Amino acid sequence: MSWDPVYRLVKRIPRGRVTTYGALAKKLRLRGGARAVGYAMAATPRGRGIPWHRVMGAGGRVRMPEPYASMQRRLLKSEGVVFDYTRVDMDRYGWAPPSRRQLGSKSKRSQKPRSGVNGGKLQRRGKAPKRGRPIG
Repeated sequence: MSWDPVYRLVKRIPRGRVTTYGALAKKLRLRGGARAVGYAMAATPRGRGIPWHRVMGAGGRVRMPEPYASMQRRLLKSEGVVFDYTRVDMDRYGWAPPSRRQLGSKSKRSQKPRSGVNGGKLQRRGKAPKRGRPIG
């Protein structure tokens, strides 16, 4: 599996802001959830400008072993993020990945109106619409 979509989204986190593994996983609809994002962050390649330190555990906690945890705290403090003991205030410094509408692109469903069977509702695969005279 390629972690490029995770890295592209992490690069969009602004300086002085943080997000959680779970928020990234939810946005990218990763099957493994927050754990999969954790694996991606652990495999972050050097020299690509990926701000790995802006991704935190749930509740704004640092979720990595030393010496990387102290490095993460130091990098975040240099960006102006304040720690309250062992946590970051997610209400103040949290960043939510933007939705498609915030990005300015339209979703596929909103691009063209649907018509036809069921008033435009999608059919489940394998179920054909009933034809013929209505009963009753």
